Amino acid sequence: MHALTRVKRFQDVADIGYCASKKMFFYGFKLHIQITDQSLPMGYVVTAASYHDRIVAEEVMAQLPHPYTLGDKGYVSRPLQKKLHHEYGIAFWTPFCKNQQVSYSKEWEQWMRRKRKIVETTFSVLTDLFRLTAIRANSVDGFETALDGILLAYTLVSLELVEQ
Repeated sequence: MHALTRVKRFQDVADIGYCASKKMFFYGFKLHIQITDQSLPMGYVVTAASYHDRIVAEEVMAQLPHPYTLGDKGYVSRPLQKKLHHEYGIAFWTPFCKNQQVSYSKEWEQWMRRKRKIVETTFSVLTDLFRLTAIRANSVDGFETALDGILLAYTLVSLELVEQ
């Protein structure tokens, strides 16, 4: 029996995606989130797992446009960078891929690694401590409520830590 024939929750909105870093397929959703330098979530979009990052990048960034935005390798797209700069005034930076013929200074690469660490740490905390990937809602409304609750709790804890 195929695994998807047993899926009961979110049959109409979720689907199968591929996680390149883990080299595995997964069923469900993908969270595209915009965070600040202080790891605070500012805007997000939830898509079916198969949506490519570039498809929703503009939607996420247009919620709260920031003049300098950093994305991961999934968002690498010269046309997207040009469009975001032209329409929203956003300088959209992504790490370069190994096959790209661009070179950045060592300082730039170190700065980019520090900023990426903030993003990676934020997602690790949301996943490990706030159990972001373990939402067991049975409806889209329940899923959205649980996600909003997790992001609110994370934000409140982060703000409390900043004040101390």
